[in-house]
Amino acid sequence: MTGQFEYPDALSGKPVIRESDLVAFEIKGFLDGAPIGEWSLDHLGPETSWFLRYDPVRHVFPLTDPSGLYQMWNANGFVDDCGTPGFGFNAGNGGQDICLDDTFVTASTIDPATPLISFANPQPADCIGQPLLGKAR
Repeated sequence: MTGQFEYPDALSGKPVIRESDLVAFEIKGFLDGAPIGEWSLDHLGPETSWFLRYDPVRHVFPLTDPSGLYQMWNANGFVDDCGTPGFGFNAGNGGQDICLDDTFVTASTIDPATPLISFANPQPADCIGQPLLGKAR
């Protein structure tokens, strides 16, 4: 999975960036180098599972939250609500997982404690394992 997101420069010193702070966000999924799906804020609707926390100082997506939620990028805790066709990502206490066409792709699960980091733009394009690219505006 790879992706990009943006938030206003004024928030760069904030301890946590939330989904409501973003001005742009997109993720793209790949399997063996071939695209399998994507999701962006352009597809955000009232029923979308959308929860994001980002630490702009450490450049990481925290994987703990007092609410018990970690990250829901068009995928809920059951990883089964990303739409058809659809693509989403969820990080919770059971793992970090991909949703594809309203289906939990169990083979995508990785340890929930695996660091979820980002790099500032620009970075070389690498769709296989490239962390999300963040950019303040």
